[in-house]
Amino acid sequence: MNLKEKLKLYVITDGRLRDEIESVKLVLEGGARAIQLRMKNSSTRQMIEKGIKIRRMIEDYDALLFVDDRVDVALAIEAHGVHLGPDDMPLKIARKIASELLIGATVHSVEEAIKAQEEGADYLGAGSVYPTSSKENAIVIGLENLRKIVKSVKIPVVAIGGINIENLRNVLSTGVDGIAVISAILSAEDPKEATRRMMIEIEKYKKYF
Repeated sequence: MNLKEKLKLYVITDGRLRDEIESVKLVLEGGARAIQLRMKNSSTRQMIEKGIKIRRMIEDYDALLFVDDRVDVALAIEAHGVHLGPDDMPLKIARKIASELLIGATVHSVEEAIKAQEEGADYLGAGSVYPTSSKENAIVIGLENLRKIVKSVKIPVVAIGGINIENLRNVLSTGVDGIAVISAILSAEDPKEATRRMMIEIEKYKKYF
């Protein structure tokens, strides 16, 4: 399975909504094959302890594990990759010290997308597509800007921000390779079923377009 295939549904953990280990188990069972460990207010030790357990779990599903922000934690737990935002380690430096990692970059514009691709990003996280409560001060780019970003690069683009089962098709119509979600799945009464439903909709759309 190639990178694009695994990035179709990219689930980001949020301990405020549901325990990270429990979340990952449920979404993997539901069919997600890309997980981002996001623990913004946790210590390095806490991230590593949970990360090691999740890394073991991931192996049974042939899925990818990314760590948000922290190159050191990604290396420590032998994750497949790291996702870097504008305030994190510069992409060029991360590529130099962790050449074996897949590196994702958050972008909000065509200019940022092209720059990240030139600096060696393996995929882009583009958004926020819609307003979202999962991230404070999120920059909302909308569908049209998302479409422009997709057309400007050759690497996979994963859309993020306020995406749910209702607006999923509108987002997919921009040509993105994947959808990143937090609350649409983790806030659901049954995250496993929510993941399964979203995967079905993504597969159904991509089959015809």
